[in-house]
Formats: sequence, structure tokens, C-alpha cells
Amino acid sequence: MHAPLKNDTFLRACLRQPTDYTPVWLMRQAGRYLPEYRATRERAGSFMGLATNTDFATEVTLQPLERYALDAAILFSDILTVPDAMGLGLSFAMGEGPKFASPVRSEADVAKLEVPDMAKLRYVFDAVASIRRALDGRVPLIGFSGSPWTLACYMVEGGGSDDYRLVKSMLYGRPDLMHRILAINADAVAAYLNAQIDAGAQAVMVFDSWGGVLADGVFQQFSLAYTQRVLQQVKTEHEGVRIPRIVFTKGGGLWLEEMAAIGPDVLGLDWTMNLGAARRRVGDRVALQGNLDPNVLFAPPEAVEAEAIRALDSFGAPGHGHIFNLGHGISQHTPPESVTVLVNTVHAHSRRLRKTA
Repeated sequence: MHAPLKNDTFLRACLRQPTDYTPVWLMRQAGRYLPEYRATRERAGSFMGLATNTDFATEVTLQPLERYALDAAILFSDILTVPDAMGLGLSFAMGEGPKFASPVRSEADVAKLEVPDMAKLRYVFDAVASIRRALDGRVPLIGFSGSPWTLACYMVEGGGSDDYRLVKSMLYGRPDLMHRILAINADAVAAYLNAQIDAGAQAVMVFDSWGGVLADGVFQQFSLAYTQRVLQQVKTEHEGVRIPRIVFTKGGGLWLEEMAAIGPDVLGLDWTMNLGAARRRVGDRVALQGNLDPNVLFAPPEAVEAEAIRALDSFGAPGHGHIFNLGHGISQHTPPESVTVLVNTVHAHSRRLRKTA
């Protein structure tokens, strides 16, 4: 049995229910901008040493909650755990980002792919259960995965990419191979998210970090369709409680209506979108999450406050159905004090908006 939830504002906002204020959490809120995170990572010896150790993953997940009045915790892990479990050999070189020892480039490589045994990802589910216990009902816990398309980008490129040449060459030249990769990825992601829910995640998020690099028409066929395949399999409730599902596509503003139509509870927006315009386009079909430019946090405190207020005002009063977040992950160089200003401003100004609505 889990402890009763003391702050369910985030979950109610996901389901477009009335809230006393706008909840806030930040993508990559547990990370290198926090000195306590850097100290724990040093003890762990590496990023994967951190992510695969239940105690370390629990510790760093809770660190930002000790500093800030955040309304949700997000599992500390990486989006590439699933292809790693497929046997692609994930590693993180200092300053170079993720690399796969065995990228998927040929027909034979694709033929070998299969949905991994979820037992290989037990360390993730153990971390979810541990974090949920450690939270003791303070705030909800979000689980997550990369989207099928975003995982495919890393799997084919072998790591990050500036031009997506290899993955797009396969997409256009051998669409049959790309569809097979994406179908396997979608089924793996769905199983992975369901196992996180079983372990204690109270909401789940699909990060389509690279959906926005696709052309219109191609996005729908190779990214959106497979994110929909994930949502069709992911639980909408667990033990009688609703489980909100969030979809975030960086650069996806062109396709808001189509993304809302595949069945998420929440759409995450990057910083290029106006929240009010997005709200008018999707109506009451989904809640919205976002979308401050992460670089605002390098500005003076009064500018951080002004930009947070501007974002809240653009969504409009009273503000129900909005989860405040950044438009992408927080930078490792962010001053921690800026986050204090942001969180406090969001809570204070959103309370004012509800009083005047």
C-alpha cells in the first residue's frame, strides 16, 4: 500500500480538473545544475552507475523536491534504456553524450530486433518503487520513455545527430525497415510504461524529442502513428486510479490538433508556441504542459518573474488544465536560484489569476 497523496494538483491539472494554482515541474529537474546532483554522480562514478543503482536514482530524483516546491517528481533515468535492453550496448562518454556499440543499420540488424524482456529493465522498475516509497505521498511520480521515432533516431545514428542523415536515409530508402523498427519500439515502449505504472508511476510521459525534424506528412506516418500505437496499449488506470498520459513533441507545434486526436491527456509544448493560441486550437480535448524557454533562467530574477507571468497570462484565467514547465530540459548551467524564482512566481501568480477569473 502506498501513502495517500498529499498534493494531487499536478494529476488534477492533467485531467483538466479545477486546481487552486497552476502546478509546476521541470523537464530534467534532477540534473547537473544542482551541486548535490553532481556530488551524487561523482559517488556513483558514471551516469549509468547513477541510473542503474536504486538508491542513487532515488536520491537524485528527490533532490530538487528538497530545494523547490515542485508539484511532481519524475523518475531519474534515460530515454535510451529500452534500446540498451535490446542489446545495442549503450554507453556515455564524458562530454560526448550517448553512444551505441551496435547501431541498427542493415536489414540483418533490423531482423534481430525484438521487444526486450522487461526483466532486463528491472533496475528501472525497482527505482520507481523505491522513489514512490520515499516520496511518501508528497507529490505524484511521473514515469517516462522516449517515443518510438526518437528511439529509432538514436538506434540508427548510433548516438545523437545534427542532420539525421542515416535514419532519414533508411526512412526514405527502406521504409519497410523503418516501419519494422518503429513497430517493435512502440510495443516495447508500451510494455515499459505499463511496467512503470505497475511499479508505482502515477503518470507517464512520452518524449518525442526528434519528431519535429520530420517533414509534414512524414511526421504523421513515422512518428505520430507509432506514438498512437503506444497510447493504445498503455494503461489509462491502475488499481482504480486514472493514469494521465503526456506526449511531448519538440518542434511539434504544426501538428497540435493531430497530436490531440491520438488520445493523450496532456500535450507538452516547446517554447516556440503561444500557450493561448495552442489552447484555442485544441479546445478542451487535452491539458497543456509548458512552455518557458529554458534560457530565460539565465536572465535576472525580475526577468524570470516577468516571463513566467507572461506565460501564465497567455494561457489565460483561471488556468485550469495547465501544467507549467519549460519548453525543453533545464540547462546544466542554470543558476539554481532562478528555479526558486520561477516556481514561487508560478504558484503566486496563478493563485492571483484564479481569484480574478
